[in-house]
Amino acid sequence: MPVSQPTVIRSRRVVLPDGERPADVLIRDGKIAQIAGHGSLLAGDRRLVDLGDTALLPGLVDTHVHVNEPGRTEWEGFATATRAAAAGGVTTIIDMPLNSVPPTTTVDGLEVKRKAAEGQAWVDLGFWGGAIPGNAADLEPLHREGVFGFKSFLAPSGVDEFPHVEAADLETALAEQARIGALAIIHAEDPAVLAAAPQQPGVHYRDFLASRPADAETAAVAHLLDTARRTGARVHILHVSTAAVLPLLRRAREDGVRVTAETCPHYLTLAAEQVPDGDTAFKCCPPIRDESNRDALWAALAAGEFIAVVSDHSPSTPDLKLLPAHGGSGDFAAAWGGIASLQLGLPAIWTEARRRGHTLGDVVRWMACGPAELAGLSATKGAIEVGRDADLVAFDPDGEFAVHASGLHHRNPVTPYAGRTLAGVVRTTWLRGRVVDTAAEPFGRQLARPDAAAAAGEAGSGSGAN
Repeated sequence: MPVSQPTVIRSRRVVLPDGERPADVLIRDGKIAQIAGHGSLLAGDRRLVDLGDTALLPGLVDTHVHVNEPGRTEWEGFATATRAAAAGGVTTIIDMPLNSVPPTTTVDGLEVKRKAAEGQAWVDLGFWGGAIPGNAADLEPLHREGVFGFKSFLAPSGVDEFPHVEAADLETALAEQARIGALAIIHAEDPAVLAAAPQQPGVHYRDFLASRPADAETAAVAHLLDTARRTGARVHILHVSTAAVLPLLRRAREDGVRVTAETCPHYLTLAAEQVPDGDTAFKCCPPIRDESNRDALWAALAAGEFIAVVSDHSPSTPDLKLLPAHGGSGDFAAAWGGIASLQLGLPAIWTEARRRGHTLGDVVRWMACGPAELAGLSATKGAIEVGRDADLVAFDPDGEFAVHASGLHHRNPVTPYAGRTLAGVVRTTWLRGRVVDTAAEPFGRQLARPDAAAAAGEAGSGSGAN
């Protein structure tokens, strides 16, 4: 239920679409009702929350989260993932169609996931569908049900129930998605390049890095863009780890291909040179690359070449990571690939962004506005603006904290950030004007793609529903 009492949140550092300034933000019935000068909104029965110099940001939108429930709930789940999201200032997530069982590749699979999430979400959440070999006929029904688009892998996903698409499958899937007006989101690594790369098991990160070369990404992206040109599909490149793909994206955009791309906190804040032998908490696919590549990614981010910075939150149980601290071998080749950072993405990015001379406004653009635009949620999410949901974060940009497993809310607190000191502390998170209190009942909502929700509403009205 929305808050009953109008609330004014006041800060000397409100990050608005047109810049950062002192302001009062009035919340009424879960929406931002007014933005006024600092200290100007006092009259009536309004409750006042004065943040002083603590910044007020819009709630972040994370469009790349693997919740894994149902089926692999021991890896993660809706309650734990969304609690971690709220603790990290993320107020909206979009869940990936794997590694749950069943995957979200049919309407039945979507319904199973929706039921699993009921009553468990501390933040708002939506769902991606999956495009896999043989399910082209399922895409339109899933799209009507409100999934935000369709994920495909161009290389093996790591789970049998979500196979990768080969060239003919990709052509079919993108043609169908172009026909129905859906967004295709793609894990772009080329399996032939991966197969030809040296495969040396063991504890040395350099060997794992050699097994997932940048050429695997560039080859896959080139093939994807050629297919998008032919089919007219709108495509989005997930978790770009190498700056080598950026010239391909620029040329494609110049040719009129509708393509966007994202990168992730771990590619922007970590570097291959820092990875200790056997520390498989750092393993992800595509991999964390070297410092010079990281600098190039930051330059591209500053230039507006990425629409979003999102977590690719992909946890697993500690035994699957083969961590030596948990009795594992530390073998990078055999360990599960994935980094859990949903709670830490904002401070991790702010720590590095501030060092490089960027502002809170930049971080908001990358982690709130851009992902909301990608998902089609800009009317309600991603900015402090009159009429949008009052999803807000009190963020102390000058605070610091050391990352410890005991402070993490995701189910298995394994993270490559362990022991690091990060800048920026989330003090309070509001969802539609209500403080997210994980000692109380969760009140996050399930979201459908806005045009699908509108169409369902019109159909309901036409049938006499009220």
